[in-house]
Amino acid sequence: MAPMTAPRRLVLASASPARLGLLRQSGFQPEVIVSGVDEDALTADTPADLALVLAKAKAAVVAALPEAAGALVIGCDSVLELDGRALGKPADAEEATARWKSMRGRAGILRTGHSLTDTTTGRTVSRTASTTVRFGEPTDAEIAAYVASGEPLHVAGAFTLDGRSAPFVDSIEGDPGNVIGLSLPLLRRLLGELGVQVTDLWA
Repeated sequence: MAPMTAPRRLVLASASPARLGLLRQSGFQPEVIVSGVDEDALTADTPADLALVLAKAKAAVVAALPEAAGALVIGCDSVLELDGRALGKPADAEEATARWKSMRGRAGILRTGHSLTDTTTGRTVSRTASTTVRFGEPTDAEIAAYVASGEPLHVAGAFTLDGRSAPFVDSIEGDPGNVIGLSLPLLRRLLGELGVQVTDLWA
């Protein structure tokens, strides 16, 4: 009987606890190495392009580090597209409040860039996943309470599906994981392009 081989190392180039949680729930045991990329210094023509540029930058920085040698490195970044604009994390409570008042009763598109690098071959594959989010109509008091919780200051678009704003999201069209921060079906396809089966990474 052939001995079992250890799973390939997977490194998450993100400080997001939501992304880490998604991967762990799906059988992965990723290591976390934060890229330190200055997100405000990067620009792109469209929100989808911006999400991808940021994801590529994060993956590239971490993949170049000695401690990532031999690993598969996944970088992700999310923005909410509303009225053609890319909305990341709000700067402060005032911006989060104004954003929620502009989003309620409307739909936006959550764009998450994914960039996967195999440090053993140097190959990188990248793609953006998109999910339509239809927001409910929380009252001014509900918005104030939500902003006071501090949660919207730490997430792209000032909302998340796996937190206190979940009751304010009426529906989505697409992959819910993508809204939380990482599309597992897309990750599987990207791994396949690099010749890696997703099951080979299960811990």
